[in-house]
Amino acid sequence: MAQHGPTLGIIGTGGFAREVLPVARAFLRHHAGLKIEPGRIVFVDRGGGAPIGGAPVLSEVEFTALEGGRYFAIAIGDGAARQTIAERLEAAGCRPLSIHADNVLLPDDLDCGPGAVFQPFSMVTADARIGRQFQCNIYAYVAHDCVIGDFVTLAPRASINGNVVVEDHVYVGTGAVIRQGTADRPLVLGRGCVVGMGAVVTKDVAPGVAVVGNPARPLEAK
Repeated sequence: MAQHGPTLGIIGTGGFAREVLPVARAFLRHHAGLKIEPGRIVFVDRGGGAPIGGAPVLSEVEFTALEGGRYFAIAIGDGAARQTIAERLEAAGCRPLSIHADNVLLPDDLDCGPGAVFQPFSMVTADARIGRQFQCNIYAYVAHDCVIGDFVTLAPRASINGNVVVEDHVYVGTGAVIRQGTADRPLVLGRGCVVGMGAVVTKDVAPGVAVVGNPARPLEAK
């Protein structure tokens, strides 16, 4: 593509990346101050590839070589992979961009780190704090007084109720529900834990543990 004007790279070419594309196009149409035209969106994959949804697919080398400003939004669910990619792209002079669908509900004063992706019908309520490279998929929400770490992923319809601490690299699966904590005793999802699809978490989850079921219990190795 022509080497002029800022470009937004959607990192990844899988299903989630393709879902992010129309959200990114609409976001740029309504945020003209960014000076990124909706037609200057590309997918970025390590090896490049054929266009997807009318958007070119560049290799990471091709993307980082573009002139005119390079912004990126990572559409990969694995938090550790997001951290590695973000650090590599930022070291190459690219800038993370937070994007959100038109119909999300976010506080005007939301404290959220760079690189977040809020998909349609997602929500954050009052006095939540969110770290870097957050992903909030369709119909997922974060309720009041939650503290969300870096590189956290909420799959569709994941429900984080009030006074919950979600540490770095946590993955909360589709339809999972996290019970509300209290101001003096928040429920804690430990760093790198995985909450399985449909799980109902009623107590703290230790770092690195995968839990499933209702009530959620550690997944037993087979």
